[in-house]
Amino acid sequence: MTDRGKLEKLTILAFTKPDYQGPAFDRFEAFVNPNELTLSYEIEYDSAQGSGTTGSRMNFKKMKPGDLALTFFLDGTKVTPSPRERLAGDDDVQKMVEQFQKVTGYNGDIHRTHYLKVMWGTLAIKRCVLKSASIVYKLFQPNGVPLRAAITANFTDNSDDKTRVAMAQDQSSDLTHRRTFKAGDNLPRLCHEIYGDPRLYLKVAQANGFDDFRNLAPGTTVFFPPLEK
Repeated sequence: MTDRGKLEKLTILAFTKPDYQGPAFDRFEAFVNPNELTLSYEIEYDSAQGSGTTGSRMNFKKMKPGDLALTFFLDGTKVTPSPRERLAGDDDVQKMVEQFQKVTGYNGDIHRTHYLKVMWGTLAIKRCVLKSASIVYKLFQPNGVPLRAAITANFTDNSDDKTRVAMAQDQSSDLTHRRTFKAGDNLPRLCHEIYGDPRLYLKVAQANGFDDFRNLAPGTTVFFPPLEK
C-alpha cells in the first residue's frame, strides 16, 4: 500500500528487451509531479447492418493499445522545492531534458527506442513506448541558459498480446489460450472449460503436435487455438 505521507515521484524506467526482463537500462524521475495525467483508449467494432434496417449492430473486434499523456515541469530557478537534496548542477534544466531524451529515445545498440515502464503511486504500471514529445522552454538567463521547461509526452501501450489478454481476462473460446498442464488435468476437461466442448481435444492435441496426449507431464504448456465447435 502506498504511504500517503510519502512524496513519490513519477518515474520512467527504460529497458532494452521487449520482455522487460533484467535491470532497467536507465531512469527518469519527474522534478515536479504532473497535476494532470490522461489515459485514453479506443475500442474497435465491426458494424453489421441488416437489410432494410436503419440501425447497425456493433460487434466487438478488439481493444486497441491505449495512450498515456502527461506534462513534466522542470525548474532550475531553485524557487520550486526540490524533492530531495541535490548536488550542485542537478537543477540544470537542459541536463534534465537530455536525461528524459536519453531514457525515452533511440538506442543505437538495439536500433530502436527503449521499452518503457511508467510508474506513479497507485496507478497500474504501464508498459509503453514514447509516441511523441514536445519541449517548451519558458524562462532563460541573460546568457540564454534555460531555467524552466515543460515536456509534454505521449506514450502508447506496448503490452504483449499475452499480457493484454490476461489483463482483459478474456475467456472467450474464439481467442487463443495457453494453459500450463497440472497434475490431474486432462485435455477433454480443459477443452470443456475453454470451448464448452470436450470433444475438441483431438484438434487441440493435433495443434500442439502431441503424440501421446493422455500422458502429458505436469508443467507442459498447452496451446488452445481458436476452434469452431
